Amino acid sequence: MPDKVIVVVGATGGIGSAITHQLAKEGANLVLAARQSDRLATLTSQLPMANLEQILNVPTNITDPAQVETLMQKAVDKFGQIDVLINAAGAGILKQYNKITSADLEAMLDLNLKGSFYTCQAAAEVMKGQKSGHICNIIGILGKHSMAMASAYCASKFGVVGFSKCMADELKRFGIKFTLFYFGGVDSPFWDNVSLKVDRKKMLTPQTAANAILFALRADPQAVPMEINIQPESHLFF
Repeated sequence: MPDKVIVVVGATGGIGSAITHQLAKEGANLVLAARQSDRLATLTSQLPMANLEQILNVPTNITDPAQVETLMQKAVDKFGQIDVLINAAGAGILKQYNKITSADLEAMLDLNLKGSFYTCQAAAEVMKGQKSGHICNIIGILGKHSMAMASAYCASKFGVVGFSKCMADELKRFGIKFTLFYFGGVDSPFWDNVSLKVDRKKMLTPQTAANAILFALRADPQAVPMEINIQPESHLFF
C-alpha cells in the first residue's frame, strides 16, 4: 500500500498499534492520531519503516471538532489526500445502569460516539473531493449485541453503527466505502481499568483484529466488506 494515505485514530491503543505496525510493513503513508504526544513518539520509534517521511504524528483529542479538522488538514497538507480512516479510539465504563454517573455517560458519548462522528465527518469531506475513500469503524460486538453492565457503553456504540450506516448510504455515490468491525473481547488496554472478571487469555489478540482490518483494505475495488464480525470461541453472540 505504498500509495495509500491512512489516518489511524487511537493509534497508540491495542488495536490501533497493531494495525499501525501492519500498515508500516505494507509501506503505507501514515497519519497517526492519539491524545498523548509521548506515546505517539514511542509508537513511531518502534515502527519497521525506513522512511520516516511516511509518518505524521498529530496529537489529537477527537472530542474537539476543531482538533479533528486540524488533523485532517495536516494529513492533506503533507500527503495531498486521505485514502483510509481507521477509527480505533474508544473507552469503556462497565457498570450497572444505576451506578452510571452523568460524567461516565458523557465521557463515553463524547469519545465513542461524538469523536467517531467528528472524524468520519471530517475525513468524508476530503474523500468526497477525491471521489474515493474507505472508512473503517472499530465498533466492537457491543455495538450489535447488548450485555448486562454495558448500558451506557452499548448506547455509544449502537449510535456509531447508526450514523455509520446513514453516512455510508449518503456517501456511496462518491465512491466512499464503510466497513464496520464487530470484534468480540480483544485483549487490549481497554480492560486494564474494567472491574469485571474476564479471562483475557481467551480473548482475541490485537493482531487478529489488525489482520481483519488489513483484509478489508485489500479487498478488490468493486468489493465492499460492509461488516466483519469476529469473536472468541469462548464467548459467542449470535
